[in-house]
Amino acid sequence: MTTSALAQSSFKDQQLKFERVRTAYDQKWNILKKELSNEAIKGAFNMYILAYKSEGKLEVWLQNKPQKKYKLFKTYNFSAHSGTLGPKVKQGDKQTPEGFYNINVFNPKSNFYLSLGVNYPNNVDLQRSGNENPGNDIYIHGDRVTIGCIPLTDEKIKEVYVLAVEARNNGQQQIPVHIFPFKMTDINLKKYAAQYPGQVAFWKNLQPGYSYFEKHKEVPSVKQIKGKYVIKLEMI
Repeated sequence: MTTSALAQSSFKDQQLKFERVRTAYDQKWNILKKELSNEAIKGAFNMYILAYKSEGKLEVWLQNKPQKKYKLFKTYNFSAHSGTLGPKVKQGDKQTPEGFYNINVFNPKSNFYLSLGVNYPNNVDLQRSGNENPGNDIYIHGDRVTIGCIPLTDEKIKEVYVLAVEARNNGQQQIPVHIFPFKMTDINLKKYAAQYPGQVAFWKNLQPGYSYFEKHKEVPSVKQIKGKYVIKLEMI
């Protein structure tokens, strides 16, 4: 086995040292493999997570390597909500973030069964928070409670966690997690702008990322420049 292959395989091996991860694999992996096969997703895949706060939905999209386009694999309901629409600004505001993130933590011993950490705050969040403490510790996790995270119940997080381990184990170093206030169609943006006028400028900054994926089924390239997201738009 090459050094590269060993490095990739060892991540799953490391995770399987934890009882909850072993349980998740024992209970879910064979079922997931059949479902993957039914969707013609075979072998190594990349993973992309989309979350919509208003709809309370988390979508798992998968990409067969070396194909470019992603395919919707499963949709999960949030098991609880906190805060309102609009981004997280400071610690204790109970808001779920909105923006473009990646998974940065695999926690097999979470207080909420299993959890996947989201790299909030990013530079855009920090710019928005100013002198306020922006908070941290944002996770996709089990259980049915939240103060700003995305909870899915223990049974559902087992599936999402296993899929994330598989994607990481097969070489995907960054699993994108894009969190939107709602499905960002023009109709929805107009609807929610009337209710949350103070968020319109920020939501218009998010919308091109949503539109890019809707059109191309490819994860948009997102940069953070001077407190705003910049989406590569050449293909739109």
